[in-house]
Amino acid sequence: MFPHRHLLRRTLIALCAIGLLTAPTLAEAAESAEHETLSLKAVPLFQIGNFPVTNSILVSWVVALGVIIFAQLATRNIQTIPSGAQNFWEWLVESLYNFLESIIGPELVKKTFWFFATIFIFILFANWFGLIPGVGTIGWGQADPASGAFHIERPLLRGANADLNMTSAMALIFFVLWFIWALQANGIGGFLMHLFGPKGETSGVLKILMVVVFFLVGWLEIISILFRPVSLSFRLFGNIFAGESILEAMSHMVPALAWLIPIPFYFLEILVGFVQALVFMLLTAIFTLLIAQHSPGEEAH
Repeated sequence: MFPHRHLLRRTLIALCAIGLLTAPTLAEAAESAEHETLSLKAVPLFQIGNFPVTNSILVSWVVALGVIIFAQLATRNIQTIPSGAQNFWEWLVESLYNFLESIIGPELVKKTFWFFATIFIFILFANWFGLIPGVGTIGWGQADPASGAFHIERPLLRGANADLNMTSAMALIFFVLWFIWALQANGIGGFLMHLFGPKGETSGVLKILMVVVFFLVGWLEIISILFRPVSLSFRLFGNIFAGESILEAMSHMVPALAWLIPIPFYFLEILVGFVQALVFMLLTAIFTLLIAQHSPGEEAH
C-alpha cells in the first residue's frame, strides 16, 4: 500500500495553484519576431475580465488539468496491490519521495515534498507537452503572396516554460516558501545569525575581525538569495525556449525534409525536458536544505 498517499492530495492542490499564478506580467514590451522565429512574447488569446489569457497560460492550464485528472483516475479505486495507472502514479510519487529523502533528510522532506513533487511533475509534463506536433504550428496567420506558404502569426498553443512569466511565477512561489521554511527552521534570530553570524570557533581580536567579515559576507549572501529566483526562472526559460527555437529552425532549414530533420532534436528535447525538471527541483531542494539544516549539536532557535 502506498505509504505517502496523503502527500498526493497536496501535490494535486499545488498543481491547481501553479496553473492560476501565471499572469502575463513580464516581457510585455517584447515585439513579435520574424515568422520563422519563436517570439519571446506569449500571444494573448482572450481575456477574462481584465486578465489576458495567453497561449502559454492556456497550455499551463491544460497540462495542470491533465495531470490532475490522470492522478484522480489512477487513484480513484485504490487497490492494495496497485496495477496500471495507479502503479505508475504511486511509483512516480514514491520514487520522488525516496530520492528527495536521501538528499534533504526525512524531516525536511515531510514538510516540503508536496512542493518539490509538484514542481517536478508539472515542469516535466509541461516540457513534454510543448513537443507535441501542433504546439506552435496551429493558429491564426496568413499566406505569403510570394511563396504561398502559410505563416502562423498567433499560435494557439505555446510551451508553458518557453514563457518567462511561467518560470518566474514558479521561482517566486519557491522564494516565498523558502522564506517561510527558513523562519520555521531557525526563527527570526536564527535566520539572521545564519546570514550575519560568525562561523567557527575563534577568540580575542580574531573573533572581532571574523564578526566584521561575516557581517559583510552576510550582505553578499542576501544579494545571492535575492538573485536565486532570477537564475531559476531564466535557466529553465532559456533552455526550453532555445530547444523550441532549434526545432523550429530545423523544420524550416530544408522544407522538403521538414518532417525528418527535427526528429533527432525531438529525442534530445525529451531528455532536456526531464533534465531541466530535475535540475529545477534539485536546486530548490538544496537551497531549502542549506537554510534549514543545522550543524551537529546545533538546535533551531
